[in-house]
Amino acid sequence: MSPVDLTSALHILDTLTASCPDELTRLRGQVTQTVEALHHSRELLQVTLHSIADAVITTDAAGHVLWMNPAAERMTGWCHGAAQGLPVEAVYQPVDEEQGLPLGMHPLHRCLAERRAVRGSQPLRLISRSGDECGIEASAAPIHDVHGRLSGVVLVFHDVTEQRRLDREMRWRASHDLLTGLLNRGEFDRRLQQVLQRSREEGTRHALLYLDLDQFKLINDACGHPTGDRLLLQIGQLLGDCVRPGDTLARLGGDEFGVLLERCGVHQAQRVAQLICERMEEFRFVHDGRRFRVGASIGLVPLDARWRQADAVMQAADSACYVAKEAGRNRVHLWFDTDETLRRHQGQMHWARRLEQALDEDRFELHAQRILPIGRQDGGLHCEVLLRLRDGDDGALVPPGHFLPAAERFQLAARIDRWVVRQVFTQLDRATVAGLRPERVAINLSGQSLSDGGFRDYVTDLVREARFDVQVLCFEVTETAAITRPHDAARFMAAMRALGIRIALDDFGAGASSFGYLKTLPVDVLKIDGQFIRELGRDALDLATVRCFRDIAQVVGMTTVAEFVEAPGVLEQLRELGIDFAQGHLLHRPEPFAAVLCQALAGALLDAAR
Repeated sequence: MSPVDLTSALHILDTLTASCPDELTRLRGQVTQTVEALHHSRELLQVTLHSIADAVITTDAAGHVLWMNPAAERMTGWCHGAAQGLPVEAVYQPVDEEQGLPLGMHPLHRCLAERRAVRGSQPLRLISRSGDECGIEASAAPIHDVHGRLSGVVLVFHDVTEQRRLDREMRWRASHDLLTGLLNRGEFDRRLQQVLQRSREEGTRHALLYLDLDQFKLINDACGHPTGDRLLLQIGQLLGDCVRPGDTLARLGGDEFGVLLERCGVHQAQRVAQLICERMEEFRFVHDGRRFRVGASIGLVPLDARWRQADAVMQAADSACYVAKEAGRNRVHLWFDTDETLRRHQGQMHWARRLEQALDEDRFELHAQRILPIGRQDGGLHCEVLLRLRDGDDGALVPPGHFLPAAERFQLAARIDRWVVRQVFTQLDRATVAGLRPERVAINLSGQSLSDGGFRDYVTDLVREARFDVQVLCFEVTETAAITRPHDAARFMAAMRALGIRIALDDFGAGASSFGYLKTLPVDVLKIDGQFIRELGRDALDLATVRCFRDIAQVVGMTTVAEFVEAPGVLEQLRELGIDFAQGHLLHRPEPFAAVLCQALAGALLDAAR
C-alpha cells in the first residue's frame, strides 16, 4: 500500500470512528505513524540518492526511466524531467572502452533476462548527451515488490577516468624507461623469454642485439649528467630509426640498450647491427659548440631452440659485446659456441660472482714482500702488501692475476681496495701499539679508486682515526692507470700527499711513449717494470732502458725500485746503475703480512736489547 492509499484509509477511519470510537482511534494512530514513517524514509532515501557520488537510474520492468539522481544527470547529460519515460538505451548507453563499440547486450536487458545483479566484466566508457566521454564502472540490479515480482531495475555507475589514467601510467612506468620512453630491462627480459618459448615450440629463429655505448662515460663526466641524459635520448631515437616497427627496443640500464629482432635470421640481424654502427659512426653529439663522437659495441646472439633461459642469452650477449669493445669498439661480434674469447669473458663473470661472495665472507688475505735498499744497510721494514684469495672450495690460495682482471671488468676493484686499506690500517695500528714503526708499507690501488671520490673520503676518515704514523704509507698506482686517467690521478695523488701518504708509480715503462706527464703528477717513487729487470745482465737494451729510467727519476727527484729481482747478477747490475731499492724472490718470498710485521717487531726488539 502506497502513502497515498494510506491517507485515503485515514479518511475512511474517520467516518467509522463514530460507531467504534476507542478501537478505531487506536487503529487510526497506528496508521498515522506508519504514514509518517514512510514519508520520512522516502525523504531520507531521496536525500541520500541526491548526495552520493555514484550515479543512479531506476527503470520500470519495461526498461523505461523512472528516476535519476543528480550524479546520473551530470554524467549522462540528461535531466530527470527530459529522461523520464524514455527507454534507458536513449539515456545510458555504455560502450567498450578500448574499441568504442556498443555492448552485445545492454546491462539492463541482461539484468532483466537473468533476474540477478550483474556487473560489467570489461572496461566501459560512457558517452554523454553532449558528446563528453568518461570511463565508468557499472552494475545493474533487479527491483522486486513485496510479492517478489520484478518491478524494475536500478543502474549504478561511477566515473573512473582518473583511476584508469593512473593505472595506465603505473603500468607504463613498470614496463618503460622513464628517461628515454623505451622499454626497460624487466619488460625486455619478459618478451625475450616469450620469444625463446616460441623458438622451442615452433622452431622459429630470432636474434638479440646487446649494445654498449663507447665514450659515453667521458661525455657524461665532462659535460654533466643532464647532458648525458640528453645524449641517451638522441641515441634512443637513432636506434629506433634503425629497427623495424615491430622489433623490441629497450634501454637495459646506464648506457646499455637491447634489440629483440623477431623472426630474423643471422645475416639480416648482422645487417641491422652494421647499420647501427654506421649510423653511430656518422652521429655527432653537440654540446656548447663542442662535437663528440659516440660509438656502439654490439654483441649479436642468434636465438633458436637451444636456449632455455633469458639469463643465459643475456650473459652470452654481454660477453659478445665485451669482445666487440675489446676488438676496437663500434663494431659487431657474433656469438658462437666455440668462441674462446667469449669463454674467457664468461670465466671472468664466474670470478665476479666468486669475488662478491669472497667479500661477503671475508676470504681475502694479505701477504707482503720486503723491499730492500741497495748499497746500504736495512733501515727498517719496507714492504709491499700483496692480496690473496682463499678459495672457498679447496682452501687454496689464489694469486691476484687470476681474479683482478674480473674485478676491474665488473667494477669490484674499488671495493676490494677498501677492504685492503682497512685491513692494513688495522694491522699497523696493532703493530704500533706493540712498538713497531715500519719504514714504508706500500699498498696497490686499482685505477677505479683514482676516480672514486668516495674512496678518497674513506681513506681520509681512516687517517683521522689511525694510531700509527700514516707517513709510512705509500700507495702504488700503475702507470697505465695514471696516464689513462691523468686528471683523476693528479687529484687523487695530491689529496693523498696532503694527508702525508706517498705515491709510487708502479710498472713504470710498461708502455709509455712519453714521460712528460711526470712533470704534473706528484709521484715520490718509480717502480721499474719487471720486463726490464729479469734479463738485465744479458740484454743491453734493458740495461740502457733502466739507466734512462734512473736518470729520469734523479731529474724529478724520485726514488727508484726495481721489481722482479731474481738473480744475484741482476742485483749487482742494479747496484752499479745506482737504483735505490730492489724487490723480488731473490731477496724475499711473500708471506702473510701479519708474520712479516711480527718478524720486524722481533728484530726491532732484539736491536733495542743489544
